[in-house]
Amino acid sequence: MCGIVGAVAQRDIAEILVEGLRRLEYRGYDSAGLAVISNNQINRVRRVGKVAELSKALESNPVDGSIGIAHTRWATHGEPTESNAHPHFSNDKIAIVHNGIIENYEELREELKSQGYVFTSETDTEVMAHLIERERKTSDSLLNAVLKATKLLHGAYGTVVMEVDSPETLVVARSGSPLVLGQGIGEMFIASDQLALLPVTRRFMFLEEGEVAEVTRREVKILSPEGTPVERDFEETSVQHDAGDKGQYRHYMMKEIHEQPSSITSTLEGRLAADSVIVESFGNKAPELLAKAESVQIIACGTSYHAAMVAKYWIESMVGIPCQVEIASEYRYRKTVVVPNSLFISISQSGETADTLAALRIAKEQGFMASLTICNVPGSSLVRESDMAFMTRAGAEIGVASTKAFTTQLTGLLMLATALAQVKQTLSAEEISKIVDELRALPADINDALVMDKTIEQVAEEFNEKEHCLFLGRGEQYPIAMEGALKLKEISYIHAEAYAAGELKHGPLALIDQDMPVVVVAPNNELIEKLKSNMEEVRARGGQLYVFADEASEISENSGLKIIHCSAKGQYVAPIIFTIPLQLLSYHVAVIRGTDVDQPRNLAKSVTVE
Repeated sequence: MCGIVGAVAQRDIAEILVEGLRRLEYRGYDSAGLAVISNNQINRVRRVGKVAELSKALESNPVDGSIGIAHTRWATHGEPTESNAHPHFSNDKIAIVHNGIIENYEELREELKSQGYVFTSETDTEVMAHLIERERKTSDSLLNAVLKATKLLHGAYGTVVMEVDSPETLVVARSGSPLVLGQGIGEMFIASDQLALLPVTRRFMFLEEGEVAEVTRREVKILSPEGTPVERDFEETSVQHDAGDKGQYRHYMMKEIHEQPSSITSTLEGRLAADSVIVESFGNKAPELLAKAESVQIIACGTSYHAAMVAKYWIESMVGIPCQVEIASEYRYRKTVVVPNSLFISISQSGETADTLAALRIAKEQGFMASLTICNVPGSSLVRESDMAFMTRAGAEIGVASTKAFTTQLTGLLMLATALAQVKQTLSAEEISKIVDELRALPADINDALVMDKTIEQVAEEFNEKEHCLFLGRGEQYPIAMEGALKLKEISYIHAEAYAAGELKHGPLALIDQDMPVVVVAPNNELIEKLKSNMEEVRARGGQLYVFADEASEISENSGLKIIHCSAKGQYVAPIIFTIPLQLLSYHVAVIRGTDVDQPRNLAKSVTVE
């Protein structure tokens, strides 16, 4: 979950490293540091806090050099302190940055201590530095030292290493945590996300699982986990580098909320026929594989898990086959039963979520018919390792709280449910055509929902002093309520929980009083009358209701009940549209409370550790 940048060039690279860290700060922002080699020594600057603190330090204590590494941290081992910040050294000869967790670091630490190595941090990364330095004594190159050291590690790592004695070489290794190489003109770059390197190159190569590489200005030498040479070419990317700019918006989150109409337009582009979904959008073999699917297993984490839960409602109602949804970290650590002809679906914004990726690898050994990933990042591990991939095309999402990644996932999942219904002929041609029409109108419908912004900003004032909140929904809107609660807790630090509205009487009603706001998602569907009864249960106990309601639902505003009208013109796309006001609510509450909207405490964007 940390951000890594490295460079080897003929020019001074300190500013490039810092700019790369700024663009990766969504991955971690507890501390930051960089190290460069110059005049036969490694010069290092580290600071607690965000990259801005490191930048200030470099203004008063500049370093220069043509080879270097940099890191922005999300703490795992050891508190955010300068001594725990990366890069870490071994005897002033080896410098290393690392993303991931080394599970056997305590055992290795004690072994290295007994051999005379002195530790100055609490991190597992320093263990790697000393281990590599030890292996270097009996190796003919830094590359071979890293190869030998990594064979002793248990866990996950994406790491970049440099040494004083090889001032023109970086060595990179990847196991579980992603790394990408970028090619310039007579220079090479390394990062944990290509977004960091887009200002300096558009040519990239992804390191595969278990590989180690030696990187110089003009050459990349890749070795497989077995030590055999690997041939791979750099490829041009189509990703736009301006994703790192906020434009007219105060925060990335608000920018990304407003990008949703265009992001969903991209998701749909070239994937809809006149009155159907183009099934091959999910892969060339999709028509055949989807037709064979007799059940679906979806695995995801966090926001993606909420998207999966909505998909369960769609798939079971539209297709009539069972759909199981499970949190990836639970799935991978329990015994599971695979139903014959099951389709395994993973959902992840980054395509590198550690638990989701591990679940996919387990699934491939369990006998699933095929695997499909719904993902936003081309070339990511989930995309490369799945049989089929559907790219959401949301564009780079910088805000830690997911917005456009979520709604494009929902859009893709509705298209998938429709594709399944088409190949299995479980819906009529007229109903398929209706869904396609709703999808085509979705970007415009979301634009209409964004008009609610000022109204919701006023409502948000009433949440300023609150410390707890309940969210209610029924049917496919229940996962949307869960997503609304997650957004509020993530960025405003208000404790928020979501319940299926019918569950109120089974416990949560005990929490209702005048200090507990209750947010309700109320589209006009077959469950609206049931939902109205649930709201009356809250009002009867003095609770304050904030209801996002379709005008056609005929809910009247009165004492203890405030209506915010949200029109969902389509039955199937309603969960996507009702997501928008909940995103806006969480954003404005966070702004009013003065929290860090884009980089909430204790969190990071890409969860590449367990």
